[in-house]
Amino acid sequence: VLRAYARANQAGVVVPFILGGAMGPVTNAGAIAQAHAETMAGCALTQLERPGAPVVYGNFLSSMSLRSGSPTFGTPEPAIGSMVIGQLARRLNLPLRCSGNFTTSKLPDAQAMNEGTMSMLAAVHCGANFILHSAGFLDGLLSMSYEKFMMDADLCGALHSYLDGVTVDDNSLAFDAFAEVGPGNHFFGCAHTMGNYQSAFWDSEIADNDPFEKWELGGSVDAMTRANRLWKTRLAEYEAPHLDEGVDEALRDFVDR
Repeated sequence: VLRAYARANQAGVVVPFILGGAMGPVTNAGAIAQAHAETMAGCALTQLERPGAPVVYGNFLSSMSLRSGSPTFGTPEPAIGSMVIGQLARRLNLPLRCSGNFTTSKLPDAQAMNEGTMSMLAAVHCGANFILHSAGFLDGLLSMSYEKFMMDADLCGALHSYLDGVTVDDNSLAFDAFAEVGPGNHFFGCAHTMGNYQSAFWDSEIADNDPFEKWELGGSVDAMTRANRLWKTRLAEYEAPHLDEGVDEALRDFVDR
């Protein structure tokens, strides 16, 4: 496949699949070294086929339970490994493909979100250009969940805002707000807050931030139930984006051929 892609001058993605203790050593340094060597071998093959062919540095490091032999995902060691792999990819000036929201949980529960957040944070911090499996992943990719998909999409939204960093300008430094509010008062209703409240904070579609009493009166709904309602609403309200009939016909003809 790599050779065919290289001949067509299409980017191949070279991804060593290494579970520490199975396909590679249990130590991070050894697993990273093995992954790097395998990636370089794949990259070299593309260049032998067509010098200058585009190629993407791929990363899939994970661990395994040494009690059961089962894969584990969202653990700290592969997350650190992704950071190192990111530096190696930048050293080689290659775009990086990284694995995203991974978990071995069978349900969209606390374990799923803990493990998924760990792996997604590593993916964004290592500088990945292409993150695969960002939403819906369950049970080591043996199953998926619409509820988990919505929770993960929510997490992706939070990370998108997180990566925006800090804007520093006259508005964000809020000098007028400090002058208006003064000592001992609050910023809740000041002009600066009113002018910025709609865009100041990322707003989750799933998280509940109401007081306990209001949450209880509303049925004590948990995150998975809210996610269930959200995906059903999304599907019920979905409208396909407009596509010119001529373009649609041309695409279908291309696929048929």
